[in-house]
Amino acid sequence: MEQKGERKNDMDWVLSLVIITISLALPLHVSCSDVYSRSDFPEGFAFGSGTSAYQWEGAAAEDGRKPSVWDTFVHSRNLDNGDITCDGYHKYKEDVQLMVETGLDAFKFSISWSRLIPNGRGPVNPKGLQFYKNFIQELVTHGIEPHATLFHYDLPQALEDDYGGWLNRTIIEDFTAYADVCFREFGSHVKFWTTINEANIFTIGGYNDGITGPGRCSRKCSSGNSSTEPYIVGHNLLLAHASASRLYRQKYKDMQGGSVGLSLYAIGFSPSTSSKDDEMAAQRARDFDLGWMLAPLTLGDYPYVMRRSIGSRLPDFSEEESELVKGSSDFIGIIHYLAAIVTNTKPYFPGYSDYYYDTGVTSSYTCNITTSQCSVTPWALEGVLEYIKQSYGNPPVYILENGKTIKGDFQLQLKDTPRIEYLHVYMGAVLSAVRNGSDTRGYFVWSLMDVYELLGGYGKSYGLYYVNFSDAHLTRSPKLSAHWYSAFIKGDATFLGSQGISQLQSNFSSSSL
Repeated sequence: MEQKGERKNDMDWVLSLVIITISLALPLHVSCSDVYSRSDFPEGFAFGSGTSAYQWEGAAAEDGRKPSVWDTFVHSRNLDNGDITCDGYHKYKEDVQLMVETGLDAFKFSISWSRLIPNGRGPVNPKGLQFYKNFIQELVTHGIEPHATLFHYDLPQALEDDYGGWLNRTIIEDFTAYADVCFREFGSHVKFWTTINEANIFTIGGYNDGITGPGRCSRKCSSGNSSTEPYIVGHNLLLAHASASRLYRQKYKDMQGGSVGLSLYAIGFSPSTSSKDDEMAAQRARDFDLGWMLAPLTLGDYPYVMRRSIGSRLPDFSEEESELVKGSSDFIGIIHYLAAIVTNTKPYFPGYSDYYYDTGVTSSYTCNITTSQCSVTPWALEGVLEYIKQSYGNPPVYILENGKTIKGDFQLQLKDTPRIEYLHVYMGAVLSAVRNGSDTRGYFVWSLMDVYELLGGYGKSYGLYYVNFSDAHLTRSPKLSAHWYSAFIKGDATFLGSQGISQLQSNFSSSSL
């Protein structure tokens, strides 16, 4: 217990460098009194939800699956784990029925590399292959569009042990071979492929802060180099994505007709004052957050400000690599939860370089990852979409994660009105961005059900459906937000706006679940 407590303090120390909780008294473009319906969105706009393999599947040691770096990370630190979690591996048919009842158009999930190819390279695991075929078929049979992610934080531990995983360019070849298996085996039904989930934040968490697997950093970690490794890993992620995308276009696209994209964690940055220095700092923060990956994907190289700040620590693209990466994403997946106010300063320690120091800014965030207390700032999501439209050629965008955690007892979990109010204003912000010309094509609520959260274990609850983790059957129960989201998707305007939400809550309270 003492070691676990010490580790938590270490993680809090790292987070405290980055996260300062504030409340923003800024006007919202959409309020809960505003009424809009699904019909206000463009035809074909997808409303969905999602989970990921390690957070939902469980069955961590069953049917040939081998450990990923996330298994190793949480078990070595005595943290909550996903060994069982929702047991989606066995209960996937039941969960697809929940999707059907909710009326989802689409579902975002990830494929566990170490379940499909346990050693990361070499033979395919037939039981893992069959599970994903069965699950995808179940989705398609019920009219739910599969959105598959190839990598969601869970690199096979075997590749980490063999050559250092994402730090080694060998990963590009192995990731492309893994993608080839997925495209070949599942591509007749899967038309939307995300190569890397949250490519930027995965890199920062795992190789700068050390708070996610594989847990590498310069300070408070047993190994790592925060001044160089984030940029090496980010470079290899981009090259692996581009290699898989090229493979799809050359070998599968004409036959399968799908698309391949990259997912990024997007923060809405605003300057703390109207000074030129702070406005430039906010732009610098955007370049480091989104431009780090979006500039190579659209222009073939990193932003100039990153080159100037990081210098030789930032890898170079060869001419061939630049052409490979440029234009390699058919769409951009956006993960959004928070905003930040930016000040032009040099934080932290003189003579110490890491990702945050390189940005040259101090950011005060609207969400504290440790406590999960967040301000509601839908304008930030609208601003991100507008920025991508103006700065990066208005590519197709899918909001692949957005949601709110609710803490409390069972009844508070089920009557999650604050989550409904949150979703209402954020979906309204997306609608506003679309009306202003953003090519945003879908919105996915995180998450379909309560799952193992990568940074919060089982202490956080984002689900539309409650999961009783104390029950051997892991019983699922709809929350008020599940009823609201279902009504919205199905075009029932009765429960839209503040009065409708109150009516829905009244109906929910009088019904038996």
